[in-house]
Amino acid sequence: MKSRDMHYPENKQTGVAPSSSYRWAVVGMLWFICFFNYADRVAISSVFPVLEKQYHFTKSELGLIGAAFTWVYAVAAPFAGHIGDSGARKVVILGGLYIWSLITGLTSLCTKVWQFVLVRGSEGLGETFYMPASMALISDYHAPATRSRAIGFHQTSIYAGTIFGGALTGWMALKHGWQSPFYVLGVAGIILGIILHRFIKEPRRNQAERHALGIGHETADPDAVPIRVFLADFRRTPTAVLLIAAYFGANLVGLVFLTWMPTFLKEKFGLNLAMAGLGATLFTQVGMMCGSLLGGVAADNWSKRRLDGRIRLQALAVLCGVPFVFLCGYTLDKYTLIVAMALFGLSKGAYDSNLTAAFYDVITPSRRSTATGLMNFIGWAGAGLGTFAIGVAVDHHITMSVAISSTAVIYLSCALILFYTGSFTATKDITNIRQSIVDQVN
Repeated sequence: MKSRDMHYPENKQTGVAPSSSYRWAVVGMLWFICFFNYADRVAISSVFPVLEKQYHFTKSELGLIGAAFTWVYAVAAPFAGHIGDSGARKVVILGGLYIWSLITGLTSLCTKVWQFVLVRGSEGLGETFYMPASMALISDYHAPATRSRAIGFHQTSIYAGTIFGGALTGWMALKHGWQSPFYVLGVAGIILGIILHRFIKEPRRNQAERHALGIGHETADPDAVPIRVFLADFRRTPTAVLLIAAYFGANLVGLVFLTWMPTFLKEKFGLNLAMAGLGATLFTQVGMMCGSLLGGVAADNWSKRRLDGRIRLQALAVLCGVPFVFLCGYTLDKYTLIVAMALFGLSKGAYDSNLTAAFYDVITPSRRSTATGLMNFIGWAGAGLGTFAIGVAVDHHITMSVAISSTAVIYLSCALILFYTGSFTATKDITNIRQSIVDQVN
């Protein structure tokens, strides 16, 4: 079935749509918040070698510190998503920014494993509120015609923040002590929140769909549903379930790279702390940034011809990345490693740019924040398990090279799930959701 059969025509005669420039300005403002979300998140990984040497932490303990963030982030995600569908998303986003920035600063006071676990878990609690609310906010400013591009552009902040956080932390730790970057990141995030409070405006629920369909502001906002009702309906949407299953594996692989690559580069290739922090993020994240921009544009165009276009693009992108995941751990040549990291990043970015947009193709607008919270719960729970498992495996005499290469099997499984989803379930589920949106706003 072609997507134009259920296309949302532009209608400017009903209601007052936000200007195109402001719709993109919102994405830009959220870009900077997400930048610090990820810079703060990855900073700890760049100082793992220092913590190991200075405080005599084992790899398992470092893995536990890394996993503490992801497990709290995951457990709190469904609640955070429901809050995003029930309250003002602007308040949720900026409140989360203040909390995680403060906790990032407090990280500099830690000296024991339990203290690092406590602050990392607390930071996960603060950061988990951002993504469900921000994705729902963007989707109420951008209809399906521009949604992948908007989310893809926003997604580049993840990669830029990851590069900046890894590089800044490694460099400052080398020059001024490992605590210094946490002070800087914490203060900068709070200042950003104070500035953006004035400029971010809360849109109406379903705003993008209302204007695309020509429905004015006289219609009431949809009510948030209880989580039990949401889950009951969610189970009857196989495409949504399968997309979360694929995300479980893809996010596990991505976080293994994010957490352990600085240590891997330092130990296998003898890089110093600053170069390991930069090298672990730069090539992969630049590749992801390019893949995100290209994937967003390609998916918006492909989805105009096929309802399952976003999911098929994700499947193809992940499949192309499988050999490069294996090569990153296997190769002994640093130049081959750079190429492999960049091409894995390219494939991961194309997948990530359509992660939320594909998911929202089968989720009604009033439930998007809750759905994103559920996705984050499952995806980040898996990511935490992977991060911890790598540390335990290395402590039990499995080399870091073998551990990283083995995640290619998980990545291949994700590709197969996505190909199945695009081929057998997506068209029916997307058609049903689009019809339900029309019924809700009429």
